[in-house]
Amino acid sequence: MSQTLIIPFHKGSMDQKHLMGGKGANLAEMTQAGLPVPPGFTITTAACLEYYQSGRVLTEERKKEIRNALKELERRSGKTLGDPDDPLLVSVRSGAVTSMPGMMDTVLNLGLNDQTVLGLEKLTNNARFAYDCYRRFIQMFGDVVLGIPSYRFERVIEEVKEECGVSEDTELSHEDWKIVIETFKEIIREEKKIFPQEPAEQLYQAIIAVFDSWNNQRARIYRKIHHISDDLGTAVNVQMMVFGNMGSDSGTGVAFTRNPSTGEKSLYGEFLINAQGEDVVAGIRTPEPISALSERMPHIYKEFFEISNRLEVHYGDMQDIEFTVERGKLYILQTRNGKRTAHAAVKIATDLVNEGMIDKRTALNRVDPEQLDQILHRRMDPDADVTVLTKGLPASPGAASGKAVFDADTAERWSQEGEKVLLIRSETTPDDIHGIISSEGILTSRGGMTSHAAVVARGMGKPCICGCEEVKIDLNNRKMLINGTTIHEGDTLSIDGGTGKVFQGSVSLIDPELSEEFQQLLKWADEVRRLKIRTNADNPQDAVKARQFGAEGVGLCRTEHMFMETDRIPLVREMILAETAEERQKTLDQLLPLQKEDFKGIFKAMDGLPVTIRLLDPPLHEFLPNQEEILTELVRMQMEGADPVQLKEKEDLLRKIRSLQEFNPMLGHRGCRLGLIYPEIYRMQVEALLTAASEVVQEGVRVKPEIMIPLVGHVNELNIMRTLVAEVAEEVESRTNQQITYTVGTMIEVPRAALTASQIAEEADFFSFGTNDLTQTTFGYSRDDAEGKFLHQYIEQKILPDNPFICLDQEGVGRLISLGVTEGRKVKPDLKTGICGEHGGERKSIFFCHQVGLDYVSCSPFRVPLARLAAAQAALAESESTV
Repeated sequence: MSQTLIIPFHKGSMDQKHLMGGKGANLAEMTQAGLPVPPGFTITTAACLEYYQSGRVLTEERKKEIRNALKELERRSGKTLGDPDDPLLVSVRSGAVTSMPGMMDTVLNLGLNDQTVLGLEKLTNNARFAYDCYRRFIQMFGDVVLGIPSYRFERVIEEVKEECGVSEDTELSHEDWKIVIETFKEIIREEKKIFPQEPAEQLYQAIIAVFDSWNNQRARIYRKIHHISDDLGTAVNVQMMVFGNMGSDSGTGVAFTRNPSTGEKSLYGEFLINAQGEDVVAGIRTPEPISALSERMPHIYKEFFEISNRLEVHYGDMQDIEFTVERGKLYILQTRNGKRTAHAAVKIATDLVNEGMIDKRTALNRVDPEQLDQILHRRMDPDADVTVLTKGLPASPGAASGKAVFDADTAERWSQEGEKVLLIRSETTPDDIHGIISSEGILTSRGGMTSHAAVVARGMGKPCICGCEEVKIDLNNRKMLINGTTIHEGDTLSIDGGTGKVFQGSVSLIDPELSEEFQQLLKWADEVRRLKIRTNADNPQDAVKARQFGAEGVGLCRTEHMFMETDRIPLVREMILAETAEERQKTLDQLLPLQKEDFKGIFKAMDGLPVTIRLLDPPLHEFLPNQEEILTELVRMQMEGADPVQLKEKEDLLRKIRSLQEFNPMLGHRGCRLGLIYPEIYRMQVEALLTAASEVVQEGVRVKPEIMIPLVGHVNELNIMRTLVAEVAEEVESRTNQQITYTVGTMIEVPRAALTASQIAEEADFFSFGTNDLTQTTFGYSRDDAEGKFLHQYIEQKILPDNPFICLDQEGVGRLISLGVTEGRKVKPDLKTGICGEHGGERKSIFFCHQVGLDYVSCSPFRVPLARLAAAQAALAESESTV
């Protein structure tokens, strides 16, 4: 017996979401609850996968099942598809398991042809409405199904409006629309395509088009950035059409049960009178706020308000609801958990707990840790001297500056060249997704708070302003006019998505302030997580910021970064270029007090918390002048007959640079290898940090220094370095008469160290896995070369599932970490372990660290809150899996 791959709404449920998709399952749920949902059926994701497995063919068996489902829909609606007197019209919409708003295709008003349009005109006694619906259907069918660019149809409408001397679509008569329709048909014939008059054929082709849209470019890009599997497929929802464009007693809108930008508990959205749904989302007309519906249609607003509250309680989350009013009757077309900014996500989650709607565990899992970047990054300085050019609708909060660009391709290209850009469009479409990703922010002259630009920008955490009607874009001349000011492409603008203001030039930004709700959510996270969260901090300022964000210590202080201040580079160069140990010691004596003061600042910022300090690690040539520049200068001096002494100094410098140059610095003279060959460098650093600890202890500061020896690959390296640390510690203790308790450990960043962890653990008090370099040495990739030359193609072609420098490679690098932890703790059961690469602030990597039993992760200061939340989610996931 064949499997049924079509489910009517009245027989479906949320339990079938994997088959019906989010939209279909919600429509089924609302139908079962007795809400005013137009009848319909869902062609399941399994049918979509079957379609691809069959060579992108809709089988005869599936067509038969569609016809049977259609008969049931006709019975429930009392109308028949293709009936010339009382035609059933349907919408055909995508509906993936994970919401992908705007990424796939939709066809509305399906079932209209040259005969049924006459029946619709007679039935409604509204010729303009009937022919408006027909032209919309041909336009959508031509674009989505036949692949004819939408601008060809839009151009016809603009030309007819110009000939009629009108500015709005609603001002065109049914005779005008007849002219448009005939021109549309001519365009289709010019493209050697066929517009089918048979409604059943229209339906089959539309279903195929929606299945195909699962793999369109914008959908693939969206799935990639949101980590959605390509193997799920999309469901297709076929639903009886209801019409918001039947006159002044009709309309359509989109509303959220809470503000998706701020999280405020109030109905938030927009509607248009005498319009269809795509008019709101496409941004072609600027809609009215949902609050105005209470004046336009008070009884509809009251009913919608009650249904909204009911849906929010039912789903236990903020809902994004699409609705249509047809001749004074309300219909609910869709509900789904609404996309929201990070600010809103945090507030909504905590508010729902306080309202008794969800528990703390649910709230913690509701907030995506990656979204928290939106909260933790800077906003515009309110005291900055700015020139406001105009103001639009504040569609997505945050602030950004960048060069104005007017199309998505330019935005992507300029961004790849290192420019910060703002994408400025009349309105965005799903095809602009690559430009939106590449931009710092988005500005549109049309559209509202629920337009495509607004929804996508909020989901990505990018600032966005919509409906900025004073912006007049001249694409031909690559410029725009804003209230008399001309902005050319490439000119710098700034936007504030929280206020809707557009500024001329670049504007200064300030650090964020954390809300009470944010602090509350993180407090709940701290109650359940096991992993400790430390920070990577190379100076006192970063340490202070990280502690404000809840860091429980410093997991990595990169001492070489302390040398990169402008006034210190000359001293470091003198140290490197020194010909004798005595010369080198002279510069080390000058560097010691500088390092000591930095260490004191970090110890004070982390009073009572552990501080892991990594001794000098990078290749020495990084501190030296550019070889080509020195060579060019030397040639110039020779040609100008420079003083022989000066020439010799320059030649000696060039010789030294060449001697230190390495083909692959990652595998060269760095880390503990440097300390073994030039032990005086490490002696200076150990003396600086222990002297700093001694001095701050006398000021009442509690210190817990952890001295980390980098790039150990053999236990003998660590043994020698540990002996050096102990010798210096004795000297400092003797000189200061102050005993400092410290530990000595190593950074595991080459495979051999992980493989011989049981030997290395004999000499180590702790392991810190340096996942950046461990990834390089395990894969054999140079991070800079890989990301610039081939790694993006590896991800694109799915050779690798993720960028291993962003998301920890659990199968390879992860196995080395797991082995290192296991082998190390066989020798020392209480061995402290953690990671300090960039992976310490990435959610999936943090889950892995929890699973393998690490004690802590360390990440950049601004990712500490993210890590706190992700660590809590990891603990919750573990507890749920063991129930």
